[in-house]
Amino acid sequence: MLLIDSHCHLDFPAFDHDREAVIARSQALGVEKMIVIGVTRQHWPRLCNTVENTAGLYAAFGLHPYFLAEHQDKDIQALVEQLSRYQDHPKLCAVGEIGLDFFLKELDPQQQIRLFEQQLTIAAEFNLPVIIHSRRANAQVTVSLKQAKLPRAGIIHAFSGSYEEALEYIKLGFLLGFGGAATWSRATRLQAVLKRLPIDSIALETDSPDMPPQWLAGQRNSPEQLPQICQQLAQICGMSSSAFAAQTTKNVQRLFGWNSSALTG
Repeated sequence: MLLIDSHCHLDFPAFDHDREAVIARSQALGVEKMIVIGVTRQHWPRLCNTVENTAGLYAAFGLHPYFLAEHQDKDIQALVEQLSRYQDHPKLCAVGEIGLDFFLKELDPQQQIRLFEQQLTIAAEFNLPVIIHSRRANAQVTVSLKQAKLPRAGIIHAFSGSYEEALEYIKLGFLLGFGGAATWSRATRLQAVLKRLPIDSIALETDSPDMPPQWLAGQRNSPEQLPQICQQLAQICGMSSSAFAAQTTKNVQRLFGWNSSALTG
């Protein structure tokens, strides 16, 4: 059973003491590829160091809305320069994590929208998919995406919206990321949405070290949990784990133009 963790943060300090071991264990469990997602300009070099010399790891670079206060105007140009340097690098796969967070009231909505739409424009210029963070912001994210008219779509990370919002994203060609949040017994609404979605619209993720599944409450999450997350979500969808794994892996491979051979790059 081969899996792809479409969203993790293996470059974070939480993995500094055992990163190589976590990656090795994850790949031994069938998690063949992991996308390490950027959040700030300052963290991009650390991300590069994490992915460049490890087979099966890929990079996305972006400016996360949560760190709005840290981002500077010059970071947009820095993103262009970073993507230019990596334009032909086999490890580059997306622009992300970008998006909108209207849950945190201290984050100015208009500043977020401006930053988000600037990065959508950059993604279009580089013909790259996008990895999108959307919390309490699906309506505006959809508006911005329709305006951007991206040549390639991407993934809505940690999707938590309604079925109707999911359909809007699917119409735009996006995959919807699901992970540990959907394994919690209290997540009945999210599970009901997941159960109704077409299987070819789903991507698996962990958001490691964050968003642990229910059995890992209060502990560090990691890509090692993806096989069990897959099993739980497959059960919700009324599918076998192997069929669910095969289709979700195929979905991500299609998005990024990857072949099915394990541990390439």
